[in-house]
Amino acid sequence: MIFPIGDDNVKGGAYPFFSYLFLALNAIAFFYTISNGLERAVNEYGANPCAIKSGTEYFDLITSMFMHGGIMHLVGNMLFLWIFADNIESTIGNIRFLVFYLLGGIVAAFVHIYIASGTGCIPMVGASGAISAVLGAYLVMFPRSRIKLLFFIKVFYIPAFLFLGFWIMEQLVSGFTSLDIFGDPKEGSQVAFWAHIGGFVFGLLAGWFFKTKSPIIVDVEDRGRNHKEYQSVKVRPKRYNNRFPL
Repeated sequence: MIFPIGDDNVKGGAYPFFSYLFLALNAIAFFYTISNGLERAVNEYGANPCAIKSGTEYFDLITSMFMHGGIMHLVGNMLFLWIFADNIESTIGNIRFLVFYLLGGIVAAFVHIYIASGTGCIPMVGASGAISAVLGAYLVMFPRSRIKLLFFIKVFYIPAFLFLGFWIMEQLVSGFTSLDIFGDPKEGSQVAFWAHIGGFVFGLLAGWFFKTKSPIIVDVEDRGRNHKEYQSVKVRPKRYNNRFPL
């Protein structure tokens, strides 16, 4: 198996407070739910498509982002969050990242609910939609960043655009094959691939906005060498104590 374990990190910028906070909140929420009954918690705090379509329980779109159905579900999502989110938050700033992350998760949930409409009233849980938005923005903002991969005991690097391009192609194939000819999920399809796809597309658009409209320029650490990975036509802001005032 091949696992991502790191990337080229932004030097300077905002401290990725919310990225690390979300890691902690997801872990706390998971252990809380399993200690109090996972099934009951999923039914109470998961995003129920029937309720969302009827115009109720919208707040569950937020709470569902911090819940997971199992330990591997949690570990996989948190690994991607840990690797990719900090560069985005350091570049765009804390508050903008908070809004972007939550909106990405909400958009992803709506895409799943209305494309895979045959899911009925099965609640959705997981941070995958919001994290997919992070991946989409990362592809636009840091396409040349190197992703560090672990294959058994061998470590190697590939460009972000290759890793994330392969990832979204896998989600698209799985998303279309998970639906039957009527657009309903096939029996046994339990992964919300369309939430991944919807979040990723939202992230692509948001990443383009941040890259073209934001005045921030940051350096990316690349084995001791620095290069300008994310640039704008606007003026570089003044540094204060080796950090940008975001």
